[in-house]
Amino acid sequence: MTTIADFTVSTSKGEPLDLREKLGTVLLVVNTASKCGFTPQYDGLEELYQRYGDKGFEVLAFPCNQFGNQEPGDADEIEQFCKVNFGLTFPLMAKVDVNGGEASPLFDWMKAEAPGLMGSKKIKWNFTKFLIDREGNVVKRYGPADAPKSIAKDIEKLL
Repeated sequence: MTTIADFTVSTSKGEPLDLREKLGTVLLVVNTASKCGFTPQYDGLEELYQRYGDKGFEVLAFPCNQFGNQEPGDADEIEQFCKVNFGLTFPLMAKVDVNGGEASPLFDWMKAEAPGLMGSKKIKWNFTKFLIDREGNVVKRYGPADAPKSIAKDIEKLL
């Protein structure tokens, strides 16, 4: 697997999404949770999507329940929560694991391409973000504490 185009994921409705369709788009891939201290970052992610969406940028949010059981709901509950509380318009994907034996192959690949602090390939918490260029390559990994607005300049460079 060499680019994001080599992966297929599931949408929140359980439909397959061939990420080859996203080539030509700058992506911010994020593992999210509805009951996390970082959940207010949904506002910042939506701001980025609104600001750059018409220029070829998209956010792909993957709910994950691996950190403190902070995403216990099903797809409909998660989607409703995000729309009501944050007005999200960017796509929510199916819930995934990001670490361990059941981890999404997409997240395993992104972690290998952009390890965390001290070379760690593990995701430490919700709202870890990966910036993907138009060719489908991982450009940079951001930690949970990195506010979405702090990523804007990196997105602009890729657009």
